[in-house]
Amino acid sequence: MEVNVTDLRKKFAELFGADGEAKAYFAPGRVNLIGEHTDYNGGHVFPCALTIGTYGIIRPRQDRTIRFYSLNFSDMGIVETSLDDLAPSESAGWTNYPKGIFWTFEKRGYHLETGADILIYGNIPAGSGLSSSASLEVLTGLMLRDTFGFDIPMADLALIGQYSENNFNGMNCGIMDQFASAMGKKDCAIFLDTNTLNYEYAPVKLPDATIVITNSNVKHSLVSSAYNDRRRESETALKDLQSVTQIQTLGDLTEDAFEQYKDAIKDPICRKRAKHAVYENQRTIKAVEALKKNDIATFGKLINASHVSLRDDYETSCPETDLLAELAWNVPGVYGSRITGGGFGGCTVSIVKKESVDLFIQTLDKAYTSKTGIKAEFYVVDIGDGAHALD
Repeated sequence: MEVNVTDLRKKFAELFGADGEAKAYFAPGRVNLIGEHTDYNGGHVFPCALTIGTYGIIRPRQDRTIRFYSLNFSDMGIVETSLDDLAPSESAGWTNYPKGIFWTFEKRGYHLETGADILIYGNIPAGSGLSSSASLEVLTGLMLRDTFGFDIPMADLALIGQYSENNFNGMNCGIMDQFASAMGKKDCAIFLDTNTLNYEYAPVKLPDATIVITNSNVKHSLVSSAYNDRRRESETALKDLQSVTQIQTLGDLTEDAFEQYKDAIKDPICRKRAKHAVYENQRTIKAVEALKKNDIATFGKLINASHVSLRDDYETSCPETDLLAELAWNVPGVYGSRITGGGFGGCTVSIVKKESVDLFIQTLDKAYTSKTGIKAEFYVVDIGDGAHALD
């Protein structure tokens, strides 16, 4: 998955001409170690940036035209639009994500006088749930900030990405993905309170273990609609709870408080959703405490419990990711494994002893293909830095 930026520059010059100064940037994908579907429920998350992500080359233009080209969607060719035509459309395909950032910059008062030529290449596997869209949003925001000289902190670029995805692309995501891509730090995960945006970097020290991401290579079509459904169900549960207790978010509740007040939630489905949000938030807090004490065994058990909750209470897993997690739990040397990301397919994240990685991959590869007919992919990953210029 190594990327040669010199090759990207050559392609840019071939497509858009060699005149003027073009600059190169990178924004990472992310994996969330624990704290799933808590980010829009006012809870804690614990993601880390990866060393795979999205690369961009940008050069400003003299007119109001914007030209996009992606090496991942080369069949679309150069997609041309204008600063005067920033509206989402089906025909725009992948360019709706960077277009949404241009649109959000304008809405936030960062006026763009001219357009730009932009080349994109990503090495995050498509549909893997490792936040290729957030990576592209943060990348575009950083390129626009630097190219046009705006003073915007990195955390605000994350908020711009989230606003764009919510309001331009219609995906009602929380802040985690964009925040991890913008604010990542090598060898650390980000312990983020999504309600306040207070955060701390927690070193991920796994002396005898490593992080393995397993791509199920399935992505069920209901991901965006069901994601928005889960958010609505959580909001309904919160309103019911606010009739009996003064809370601002589901993340304000402990497990005991939830058990005390849960009967106020009228719909049993919404009650299950709220239970996941409350318990997952507390699991995340406990997981970070365990990691600080180098208690990897407890950290792993909490990761396993997260998967069970996502499977049974939040219902965002699927048979394929359930199978991958269950297979992993039975491999010696696996501390923990769970589905990660929005759900309904995508990837699992596992903490695996280094000496067991080969056994882990061989076991899951054979059994998963045998039972599903699908070939899984495995990535032994490193934790990298957040979005940055490459020049």
